[in-house]
Amino acid sequence: MNKTNNPRLTKNAQFLRKNMTKEERRLWYDFLKNLPQVFNRQKVIGKYIVDFYCASVQLAIEIDGSQHFEERNILYDKERDEYLNSIGITVLRYTNLEINFKFKEVCEDIINNIDTNDYIDTSPPPDGRASPQGEA
Repeated sequence: MNKTNNPRLTKNAQFLRKNMTKEERRLWYDFLKNLPQVFNRQKVIGKYIVDFYCASVQLAIEIDGSQHFEERNILYDKERDEYLNSIGITVLRYTNLEINFKFKEVCEDIINNIDTNDYIDTSPPPDGRASPQGEA
């Protein structure tokens, strides 16, 4: 599975992180940022940038504004989703309207799509001792 990042997209991803849409900010600050799984914003994967990505559960989340409903963008999104799926990444898509008016349902759907069995917390316990996963 090759997820080599395209360095030319890094600058664009940085710009997008600094200039999130209202809906991206809401999902990030009111939900994703507080989950135990680590999500990255505007993550470069191959020749694409995904809005949010969680490597531990191979999950990408896209927030679609009105431009995503234009024919050329529908085809582009389909191609991108097929590529991401081909390398083992599940893609969840939500519209701006869903973020604005069905936020609780969106959050519940994301939780339902996170397979906690595949998530391994590698952070040390608060007391500093080795976690059971790290013991021999």
